[in-house]
Amino acid sequence: MGCELLREGGRHSWWWNPEQNRRSAVPRHTEVKDILAKKICKDLGIKPFK
Repeated sequence: MGCELLREGGRHSWWWNPEQNRRSAVPRHTEVKDILAKKICKDLGIKPFK
């Protein structure tokens, strides 16, 4: 989707969308709930998945 890994944190990875200059923290868990995934997509300015 055009996003790039910005940096690794203690429990999260920070992703950046250079086209829209937006970023979001993505937790490194085995499972991410749908509502959190939708929020991450919204934060990054990308289309949510189905």
